Amino acid sequence: MQNTDRELKAKHRALWASGDYATVAAELIPELGQVLVEATGVRAGRRVLDVAAGSGNAAIPAAATGADVVASDLTPELFDAGRRIAAERGVELTWTEADAEAMPFGDDEFDVVLSCVGAMFAPRHQKVADELVRVTRPGGTIGLINWTPQGFIGQLFATMGPYAPPPPPGATPPPKWGDEEHVRGLFDDRVADLEMQRRTVRMKRHTDPLEFREYWKRNYGPTIAVYKFNADRPDRIAALDRDFLEFLTSTSTGAGWDAEYLLVTARKR
Repeated sequence: MQNTDRELKAKHRALWASGDYATVAAELIPELGQVLVEATGVRAGRRVLDVAAGSGNAAIPAAATGADVVASDLTPELFDAGRRIAAERGVELTWTEADAEAMPFGDDEFDVVLSCVGAMFAPRHQKVADELVRVTRPGGTIGLINWTPQGFIGQLFATMGPYAPPPPPGATPPPKWGDEEHVRGLFDDRVADLEMQRRTVRMKRHTDPLEFREYWKRNYGPTIAVYKFNADRPDRIAALDRDFLEFLTSTSTGAGWDAEYLLVTARKR
């Protein structure tokens, strides 16, 4: 079991290290980190943990408030871009390699624990929720931004699903974190003041569906992984290209793509 788990984590790390997630975060969803920081009331003097922080989309604006911030991620390859961005913005924070399902932090260690479309991609949701609660101090805040099943990213995964490798045993699809009932079940009675709002962010880096498809194929780890899985099957690559383009064409606003997300905030009892 331990060997299997190590293999799973290694694959997960390699997936997110492929492509250029820092570019995706900076070009498609730059405002989401600030949205989460404001929603969770991060301010100077608070000790903050960003879980599955990537290149720091939420951690860096959190640090800009004067908070003491730790950015953690299973894929430390993403930290190089994060450090460059933080230096450009003149903020300091700590970067720590950590698995969202088993974090190397103490109980009740942080005033605010947040994750911006990050922790939702760890395969075992209950383990992640347990860890989020564990490292938050009593009365502290947990804040999440998660893609919804019905929104753009949820439907992107649904489009790629027939071509994707089978999920590991015990894994739950990432967009389930964007379902209100699922989130309530994960946290149960361990949190109070649980609030959830559905919002949208417009991805406007491209307006042409074909260009946007190629952008995902170059930069986004999960998309790269699906294409790699079918690399020796030209017929399946062609079908995936077709379905991907049809999806992007049907969901285009003409000025970009609107991606729905669930903003979650709660207080640890």
